[in-house]
Amino acid sequence: MKTVISVRDLEDMVRNGKDVRSLSDDVILTPSAKDFLRDFKGNGKSAPAVVVAESNSPYVGGEHLAPPPAKLNSKSPKSELESFFNSPYAHHLKEQICEMGHRLWKRAYVDGNGGNMAIRVGEDIAICTPTLVSKGSLKPEDMCLVDFEGNQLCGTKKRTSEILMHLQMMKRQPKAIATCHCHPPYATAFAVAGIAPPTCMLPEYEVFCSVGVAPYRTPGSADMGKLVAELTDQFNTILMANHGVVTWSHNNIEEAYWRMEIIEAYCRTIVVAGQLGKPINTFTGPQMKELLNIKQSLGFVDPRFGMKECELCDSGEWRPGAACATPETPAIGPDAEAEAVVKAVTDQIMSRLK
Repeated sequence: MKTVISVRDLEDMVRNGKDVRSLSDDVILTPSAKDFLRDFKGNGKSAPAVVVAESNSPYVGGEHLAPPPAKLNSKSPKSELESFFNSPYAHHLKEQICEMGHRLWKRAYVDGNGGNMAIRVGEDIAICTPTLVSKGSLKPEDMCLVDFEGNQLCGTKKRTSEILMHLQMMKRQPKAIATCHCHPPYATAFAVAGIAPPTCMLPEYEVFCSVGVAPYRTPGSADMGKLVAELTDQFNTILMANHGVVTWSHNNIEEAYWRMEIIEAYCRTIVVAGQLGKPINTFTGPQMKELLNIKQSLGFVDPRFGMKECELCDSGEWRPGAACATPETPAIGPDAEAEAVVKAVTDQIMSRLK
């Protein structure tokens, strides 16, 4: 199996003084790694700037969320929880949630006060968005701290009513650092139809998203959270039937948000492509296998890992496009009454002719 090299691998090589130009020809570079290497070669011997997370910053770019400065859980003293909740570390996370909320609102992925997000910050505690607040106007002071049973530990505004779903996802999937839920129109249309989008059409979607469908239950209910959480072992993007989409990330809240952009753009693209009147081009088995190798190297989940190449692009019955058909006109059988009238009239005519 070929080795997959990510941009993080190249950055590690630069930090350790290794020459990234010495890579063998048989490695697979992720798209961002190719950009990194191109910039590196374009600068001659000067390596591009490598961003290193500062110890007091919980997040830089697309990097993994730095651990909290202290290990806390729901049983920690109230004073320690409040101190953490008001710390610079927690404030950074609150700002990130606000930024993602503003992006969701600007892209019309949320309406009214819809949508919610959460970030795991301890063994069984998370920072989350409040209820009844538009994502377009979120502020750091609006955030809440909750335990994994949904009890609010800190914050002046009431936590989101759908927090149980986020918490059940985190309990079921230990890798889940951050979760994001909203209602992007095209992806939600697939959720309303109860079907996952077909696969093997765009690389970004295949690498960053793996999509499952959860049946409808009342939003905010424990049953809804349970059905969604059961899918997190294999999927990082879940369509909630007749409701919306929820994503999770093992890195940070921005990556969870990115998945919303990716699935929405993908769903919109294939709907439009299906209206062009041309056959849709799809990846071959080997092409799809290569993308899944990249995906696995990035630590993402996908139920297709380990499947044969010939099985990778089986998307079920749905394909882009619309088929119009006129219902067949049911066959009309003989009308006995009409037949009797015709016979009577015929008999009278024949009688007069005689």
